[in-house]
Amino acid sequence: MTPKQLETWSPWVLLVAMLLLWQGLCSAFDVSEFIFPSPARIGNQFWEYKALIGGHAWRTFWVTMVGFGIAIVVGVLLGFVIGSSRLAYAAVYPLMTAFNALPKAAFVPILVVWFGIGAGPAILTAFLISFFPIMVNIATGLATLEPELEDVLRVLGAKRWDVLVKVGLPRSMPYFYGSLKVAITLAFVGTTVSEMTAANEGIGYLLISAGSAMQMGLAFAGLLVVGAMAMAMYELFSWIEKRTTAWAHRGSQGT
Repeated sequence: MTPKQLETWSPWVLLVAMLLLWQGLCSAFDVSEFIFPSPARIGNQFWEYKALIGGHAWRTFWVTMVGFGIAIVVGVLLGFVIGSSRLAYAAVYPLMTAFNALPKAAFVPILVVWFGIGAGPAILTAFLISFFPIMVNIATGLATLEPELEDVLRVLGAKRWDVLVKVGLPRSMPYFYGSLKVAITLAFVGTTVSEMTAANEGIGYLLISAGSAMQMGLAFAGLLVVGAMAMAMYELFSWIEKRTTAWAHRGSQGT
C-alpha cells in the first residue's frame, strides 16, 4: 500500500477499530442499553427510525446552511474591513474577541423572545457561533501582508485598494478555507444547541425527545448524523480548497 493510499484509508480503519472496541466493551461488561448503547443498538435504532431521523436531519442541515451562509458574508466583510485598516483592527478586533467569548447558548432565550420558537433562533445561533473564525482568518491574511511586498507594489504604481484586492485577498484564501472547515462544525453545534431549547423539530429536538423517552440508541444515532453532516461539509471544503489554492499546498504534494 502506497503512503497516499494509507493516508486515504487510515481514518476508516481507525473508525472501524473504534466501533469494534466499543461493541466489544459493551458486550463484555453487559452495559445497559439505557446507559450507553452499543454500535449495534444504535444501528438498529437508526434503521428503525430512519424516516424520522432523516426529516429532523434535513431541517438541521438547511437551518445550519442558512446561518453559515450569513456567517460567511458577514465574516468576510468584517474581516476585510478589520484587516485592511490598522485603525479598524485596533478598534474592532478586541471587541469582537470579547463578543466571541460570550457563551452563545445564553443568547438562545433572548432570540426566542425576539423571534419566537422555530428556525429563527437556530439560524442566528449558527451564525453567531461561526462567523468569528471566518472574520479572524480573513483579517489575519490581510493584516499580515508583507510590508516589503506592499512597498514594491506601491513603487510599481499599485494603489492600496489594488494591493488588497489583487494580492491580499488571494493570499488570504488558504486562511479563508481553513476558517470554513472550523466554522461549519461550529455552525452545526450552534443549530443543535438552539434546537434543544427553542424548536419543535431538528436533531436537537430529537435528542431531547429521545433522552426523555430513554431511547439512548436513537439519541446517539442523532448525534452521529450531526457528526456525519459536519464531516461531509468539512470534506467538501477541503476538496474545493485543494482545487482552488493548490499553489499554497505545493510543498505538501510530494507524497
